[in-house]
Amino acid sequence: MAHPVLYLKKHEDQRLRKGHLWVFSNEIDTQRSPLEAFTPGDLAQIHSADGKAMGTAYVNPNTLICARLLSRKANLKCGQNFFKDRLSTALALREKAFAQPYYRLVFGESDGLPGVVIDRFGSVFSVQITTAGIEQRKTALLDALVELFTPTAIVLKNDNGQRELEGLSLESEIAYGELPDTLTIEENGAHFNINIVDGQKTGWFYDHRNSRAQLASMAKGLRVLDLFSYTGAWGIPAAQAGAAEVTCVDASEGALTLAAESARLNGVAKRMQFVRSDVFEFLKQARLDNELYDIIVLDPPALIKRKKDFKQGYEAYRRLNHLALQVLGKNGILVSASCSFHLSRDNLQEILRSSGRHIDRHLTFFASLGQGPDHPIDPAIPETDYLKTFFCSVSSSL
Repeated sequence: MAHPVLYLKKHEDQRLRKGHLWVFSNEIDTQRSPLEAFTPGDLAQIHSADGKAMGTAYVNPNTLICARLLSRKANLKCGQNFFKDRLSTALALREKAFAQPYYRLVFGESDGLPGVVIDRFGSVFSVQITTAGIEQRKTALLDALVELFTPTAIVLKNDNGQRELEGLSLESEIAYGELPDTLTIEENGAHFNINIVDGQKTGWFYDHRNSRAQLASMAKGLRVLDLFSYTGAWGIPAAQAGAAEVTCVDASEGALTLAAESARLNGVAKRMQFVRSDVFEFLKQARLDNELYDIIVLDPPALIKRKKDFKQGYEAYRRLNHLALQVLGKNGILVSASCSFHLSRDNLQEILRSSGRHIDRHLTFFASLGQGPDHPIDPAIPETDYLKTFFCSVSSSL
């Protein structure tokens, strides 16, 4: 049986033709195909105004992005075999890029699975479903995961605000198997204890893997400050690589407890300290105390979640970078990152330029990195390119 049809208005098919997967509610010809005829999660054929089929999407009539394409095929069957195929394709890339089974297995739209993020921690999988279309088919998704990987456990991480917009529950659950008492992963030769159920997002942030390795290669003998450290993913490899001293600062006591455990696990606890503090307040006090660091890592959470928050978020990024530069020692290195999609690479570059000039420092970029290969970027979907990281050399003014 064919899926019902959603017709686009005239000229509203260009984004899909270029390769994007999203359809907005104001692009639908609701006279020909009323959105209210669909219930959240229904499958539909998307047709252009002239009647040409553009693919199969799942629909949520109650959201701004009212449809997300799953396939360019007009009448896709979205069952276990569909998910097995997409998961296998995603796995092929990760196995080429990584020797160990610790990576983001599925990165939403880039892997042809809008509404799904899956992180792999060995035989444990953390799954984040953010749309009604995937929620309705989660049994088929989980069955495909079990068949392909024979996992020890699958955790559904449902504590995501986007689920609320989709009318979905926010309770996380262990959907399959049993979680081990201690879950340890490996990244860049370091080992970390993580907490999926109570941790942020999926429980770990794989996206900065390459930047962390770059930082560690430069840290020997230096004093490192890791701001918004979470569970120590930047600081611990730096200590392993021979940093003289590493200070991790975060507002979460639970995250710092895990970081301290991981420091002991890697034999670097004696050269690390963990400070529970608001980062703004920590930096202000460090400036008053004339504390100086050789390397500062500034990796805040997304400070601009929505476009309308841009002005306030931009100012927060500006203040953070300005404060960090004030406690950076002579010929120091600032690693400044943003995971806010709405803060562009040019925006962050301008923040760094103006912050350096404001305190009369000469600031140059010697490396510019982004997300790792397990967060592939779809060139047709700008939203998949979200992470930017500048490695800055900072010296006295010329």
